[in-house]
Amino acid sequence: MPAHPADGLIYRDLLGEPETAALFTDSAEIRAMLLVEGALARVQGELGLIPAEAAAFIDRASREVLVDPASRTAGVATDGVPVPGLVAAFRKAAGAPELMQYLHWGATSQDIADTGLALRLRRVLDLWQGRLEALLGALAGLAEAHAELPMAARTYGQTATPTSFGALVAGWGRPLIALRDRLGPVREGVLRVSLSGAAGTLSAMGPRGPEVRAGLAAALDLADPGHSWHAQRDGMAGLAGWMAGVLGATGKLGEDLILLTQSGINEVRLAGGGGSSTMPQKENPVGPSVLVALARFGIALAGVMQGATLHRQSRDGAAWFQEWLALPQLCLATGRSLALAADLCARLTPDPPAMAPGLEAGGGVIHAEALAFALASHMPRPEAQAVVKDLSRQAQAGQGDLLSLARARFPALAIPQGTAMLGTAPAEARAFAAAARNG
Repeated sequence: MPAHPADGLIYRDLLGEPETAALFTDSAEIRAMLLVEGALARVQGELGLIPAEAAAFIDRASREVLVDPASRTAGVATDGVPVPGLVAAFRKAAGAPELMQYLHWGATSQDIADTGLALRLRRVLDLWQGRLEALLGALAGLAEAHAELPMAARTYGQTATPTSFGALVAGWGRPLIALRDRLGPVREGVLRVSLSGAAGTLSAMGPRGPEVRAGLAAALDLADPGHSWHAQRDGMAGLAGWMAGVLGATGKLGEDLILLTQSGINEVRLAGGGGSSTMPQKENPVGPSVLVALARFGIALAGVMQGATLHRQSRDGAAWFQEWLALPQLCLATGRSLALAADLCARLTPDPPAMAPGLEAGGGVIHAEALAFALASHMPRPEAQAVVKDLSRQAQAGQGDLLSLARARFPALAIPQGTAMLGTAPAEARAFAAAARNG
C-alpha cells in the first residue's frame, strides 16, 4: 500500500478523487509557482522596478519552461522549501542570465509558495462548489419527493416518534446549505496574494512594495490583503474548518445509510453495493462506509491544520510543514466525499413497506407522545402520561394496538391521524428543498 491509498492503483478509485488530486501533484505545484514568478516580473516591469526587457522575458519563460520535479528533491531536503531550487532551475533552463538576474526580485520563498497554492485552491474550490450544488440538488429532489413518506424516527437507536423520509433527507442537507453560505468568506481567506519579502516588510522593493503587491493580486485575480500574512494562518484554518464541516455532513449521511440499509431494517435500498469474497448474498454499503471513514480521517486532519496556526515569529518552518502534511490529504478526502455523496443520492431508494413495521412495532407505541398530548387537553398532563404509559404496556403485551386501546377507553378523544402524525416533517422537507435550490 502506498503512503496514501489514493496514490496507488489498488485503492485509488475507492478513496481517491482524480480531479482534486490533479491540483496537488508536483507538476501542478511547480507550474503554479512559475506563473507567480512570471506575473511578479511583469508587474515589476510595468512599475519600472526591473527592466522591461527582463520582465517580458521572465514572464514569457514562466509559461514555456519545464522544470523536472525530480530535480528538486535534494534541494528541498536541504532548504526545506522548493523555491530556491526552482528559481535556480528556472534561470538555468531559460538562459539569458543578464535578464534572468531579475527573477524573484525582492520576494521570498513563502510568497511564491503561498501564492501558488492560492492559484490551485481557487480551482479546487470552483470544482467543489459545483459538486456541492449538485449534491444539494439531489438531496432537494429526495426531500421533496418523500416529504410525506412516514417512517420511524429513532433517538439513541430506539423508535421515538413518526417522521418522514423527506425530513430525514433535509437533516442531511441543511448543514450543506450553511456550508454553501460560508464558502464566500472561506474563499476570501485563502484566495489572496502573498508578497511580503524576507520578513514581512517588503524592504527590498522600497516604497513601491505595496504597489507591486496590489499589481500582482490584480494580475493573478487574487485579493490583495494589504499586509503580510506569512505567520497568520487563520485563512488556512478557516478552509480546514469548512472542509471538516463538509466531511461531517457527508459522514452523517453515510452513518445513516449504513443503519437504514442494515439487515433487519432495510428501509433504504442502495443500488450497486459491494460484494463479499465468500457470501454470495451480500451487498455491502461500501460507499456510505467510505464517507464515514473519510469524515473521521479528515476531521482529524482538520485538527492538525488548526494546530498549524501556532506560527512562531515571522515564519515557522515546523508549522508550515505541518500544513503540507495535512492539507493535500484533507482536500482529497473532501473532494471524494462530495462526489461520492451525490452518487449515493442517485442510487438510493426508500422502501415504504419496509418502513411500515417501524411505525407499527410494539403495538404502535410510536404514537405515545401524540396520544399523551391529546389526552392532556382533557386531564392534567402527568395523569395523561400515566394513562398512556399504562396503555403502552398493554399494547406491548399484545392486547391490541395503542390507538385502538385509547379509542376504546376514550371514544370521544380526537387523536391525530395520517400526515398529522408527522408534525412539521413534511413542511421542513419542502422548505429545505426550496432553500437548497435557491442558493
